[in-house]
Amino acid sequence: MSAGKSGSRAAVAVKRAGRARVVRIIGGTWRGRKVRFPVFNWLGTRTPGARALDLFAGSGALGLEALSRGASHVTFVEQDEAAVRELRARLAEWQAGDARVVRADALRYLAGEARPFDLVFLDPPFASELLGEAARLLEERHWLKPGALIYVECAARAGLPLLPAPWRALRAKQAGEVGYHLFAHTAPVAADTV
Repeated sequence: MSAGKSGSRAAVAVKRAGRARVVRIIGGTWRGRKVRFPVFNWLGTRTPGARALDLFAGSGALGLEALSRGASHVTFVEQDEAAVRELRARLAEWQAGDARVVRADALRYLAGEARPFDLVFLDPPFASELLGEAARLLEERHWLKPGALIYVECAARAGLPLLPAPWRALRAKQAGEVGYHLFAHTAPVAADTV
């Protein structure tokens, strides 16, 4: 993976919900490129070498940050055609290594053949009911490796839906209208051991 133009501080504006969002990478190989998110302080050393899934990718900010910080692979899943085009262009411009962009409905994607991940980013549209269903499919369809980390963003006011039992809360924070959560996937307890 190469940083592309060294020293470049180019920002890419992405239209979403009628307003431009700037993406700025804050650490790693592509530092100085515009992205957002404090989650990587929580992840610490878990990003390098990780296989990551950026579900409901939008601008791809979370997955791009993961690649910049050494993730070995990121799959981006987004259904909006314009966002997918922009993300593919950004990955090509930044000469991203092992990245895959899938234009698909996230829930339909999760209903397909599972390729387990070490790290999953869930940032669905806040006004939707997608978070609970995505969590259920991630668990039931075996998309999570043992010990996987799951980062969730949701509307703070709405709170979290019922999440799978093997998801153990590690961190949580609220900033304004947004709730940030980090979970670890633990092995389920067998019924005969209880």
